[in-house]
Amino acid sequence: MASRALDLSNASWRKSSYSNGSGGSCVEVADGLPGIVPVRDSKQPQGPALVFSAAGWASFVSTLKGDA
Repeated sequence: MASRALDLSNASWRKSSYSNGSGGSCVEVADGLPGIVPVRDSKQPQGPALVFSAAGWASFVSTLKGDA
């Protein structure tokens, strides 16, 4: 499968609500991108992002919350 670059330079990122504000391991998620959810390491915002389908991300979050 071929990969393609995704321009996330204007993405609106939000930090995990589990962030403690003291530089711990945190993730940021970009909202408002139709059909996809990019996720990155908050300590390396210029680094790579993992991109999940919106349905896949929703399933992952639901499982973490114990909703599934």
